[in-house]
Amino acid sequence: MSEAHTEQSAQQLATVRDRIDRGMDRRSFLRTLVSGGYALGMAAWLGVDDFLAADDGEVPVVTALVREDPDDPWSIRERTRTVPAEWYAAVESAFELNQRLASIAFTGYLGSAVVPGDHESGTATVSVGVSGDGHSVSELVGELAEGVDLNAETIIDVDEIQNGPEHREPKLADALPDGQVPSGVACETPSSMATLGPALYHPNGRRRFFVTAEHAFMDDHDATDGTLHLPRQAQETIELGTVAHYHPDEDVAAVEPTGRIEPTSRIETPRQPRVRGQFTKFGLADLVARDAELEKVGALTGHTTGKIQGVDAVTCFTEDFCRRGQIRWGGEMDLTDGDSGSVSYYPDPEGEDEDVLIAGFNNARTWWPGQSYVWGVGAYRLTEQHGYHF
Repeated sequence: MSEAHTEQSAQQLATVRDRIDRGMDRRSFLRTLVSGGYALGMAAWLGVDDFLAADDGEVPVVTALVREDPDDPWSIRERTRTVPAEWYAAVESAFELNQRLASIAFTGYLGSAVVPGDHESGTATVSVGVSGDGHSVSELVGELAEGVDLNAETIIDVDEIQNGPEHREPKLADALPDGQVPSGVACETPSSMATLGPALYHPNGRRRFFVTAEHAFMDDHDATDGTLHLPRQAQETIELGTVAHYHPDEDVAAVEPTGRIEPTSRIETPRQPRVRGQFTKFGLADLVARDAELEKVGALTGHTTGKIQGVDAVTCFTEDFCRRGQIRWGGEMDLTDGDSGSVSYYPDPEGEDEDVLIAGFNNARTWWPGQSYVWGVGAYRLTEQHGYHF
């Protein structure tokens, strides 16, 4: 396909998408496809097959990847639910604008995030953080916005780290039933302490890993073969394994078990929730629309809850590169040093009482005035980029 033809097709797709956005009914939509000369295969570009499968005014979206068998991590399947077509269109447009902003990365750009409105509003906003004088942001990106609401915020004193919560004793895993260690307890690298996440799976060879934050190995220029240990109260520290894969952009280290202890899909709280799967990007957007709160268990701050403040976020605060596919949730007091590596999660709405779905992986918190949230990579991003799932 020639470059000119590709561009023309993209323009046609945009035109059809706009007409879907305005609430076109199914019969009119089919006429538009025929008159535009579209092949049936083009439906995949628009999600048209989903559009045609739903009642007028609603579209089904994939909201989660969930195990059919709770005890079989390889029985993962897609779960869908219907959402208002107008809301879907607004959120999709906001996702597209957010990615364009990240690609342009104009001077002063520190990050952005999509904030879906509730389902009835049919809206979504892109929140943009800029350094210094941010009054010209609307002028810079106004033409790109194409009707998407834009909220620009000036962020100052990013380098001024504020004090975190008071010192707390870490949660240690003293009991290891069936030779497995749950998420939410302290783990140690050669240079620091972090929180152990729930078992991370990869379909290549059906491998399972321990997981924690890559920055916990910060003293090593290359985290490969770095060791991860499990500290215990008045008992000998146990070696869990060595780093098999590390992903600096996502701040994730996958650790291959090398001893008698295995990773598990349980989280260390009194009710011992069981990880049944994970949310997709649109699943997280749906949670925002329903004003849902995420939970987390960190080795230092323990169990906390908080609302989602932004999805598919881009953060450019701490490195000379930007992290994509992030979640912003809760407040800065929900995370402190030693909590990195924990996960945010939400009860599985269709599972058993103990089942939860993973939203994302907690890496850091805000430390500058005017904003307060935890950020970390979404589980969907790990799947898209590296094939992992929880």
